[in-house]
Amino acid sequence: MEAAGIVVQGVRRSFGSTHAVRDMTFSASPGRVTALIGPNGSGKTTLLLMLATLLAPDAGSIRIGGLDPLRDASGVRRLIGWMPDVLGSWASLTTRATLELTGRLYDLPKPRAAARAEELIGLVGLGALADQPTRVLSRGQKQRMSLARALVHDPGVLLLDEPASGLDPEARVDLRDLVRSLAAEGRTVLVSSHVLAELEEMADDAVYVQHGETVAPDRLEALRDAPRLWRVRAEDPEALDRALAGRGDASSDHLGRLVPVRDEADAADLLAGLVAGGVRVVAFAPATGELERTFLELSRGTRA
Repeated sequence: MEAAGIVVQGVRRSFGSTHAVRDMTFSASPGRVTALIGPNGSGKTTLLLMLATLLAPDAGSIRIGGLDPLRDASGVRRLIGWMPDVLGSWASLTTRATLELTGRLYDLPKPRAAARAEELIGLVGLGALADQPTRVLSRGQKQRMSLARALVHDPGVLLLDEPASGLDPEARVDLRDLVRSLAAEGRTVLVSSHVLAELEEMADDAVYVQHGETVAPDRLEALRDAPRLWRVRAEDPEALDRALAGRGDASSDHLGRLVPVRDEADAADLLAGLVAGGVRVVAFAPATGELERTFLELSRGTRA
């Protein structure tokens, strides 16, 4: 594995009159998981295809491990592991044969390709299906195989597009732990997903995109300074209602009372005041994760 980062500067890509990527600039560092977040149609997949050397940008520059995908596509491909949202499989080949063949395509010697396939089958939990044809795999199992294929050549950069799609809850936890461990080994991991709760527990950094553009840092900073809703539940809901009666900004949902707070210190003061007032608090936490909150605030700003 060779550690390498991603640097994107002013990248644009159009398809006729459709401007899929208008202006994207960001970086992703080795040893960290970077979340790529945006609504459908915001240009995420087009960007990933350019990073994977499968599309050329119309303008701007991309560097992966210092290499330019336009000038050295083969060098970049040896650095990256690419897991698209949907990747077909050879239906008649077994999972083991698929991984061995993928290793051979990356010029691994036959014995090494076989050994690497065995390692990855264990890593992604497909041991029971290793010698079954891939046509019998479920959607989630094919996602695991796709991740294994992306790791065959021990890449320094991972591009993961909706990696948790089709996975059951236990497999999602396993994926999160695996992605964190891969980053801890020094890899650069860029993950695009709509499952923001999972990204919250997985990512170190986040890049937000809208309408083919990366969101400016000053706009994100302004959103971080905005009040954030915290959800509160109490053993006696009526006691909680009385304690919050003076706060006209409090609201409710089916899970409890929602109170805007400025920051974590303000949240701590709120909790301390409730406890001091005799309210037995049984749940106290942000109503949404930071990634989801930022995404929703950006969406509201767009509609405004």
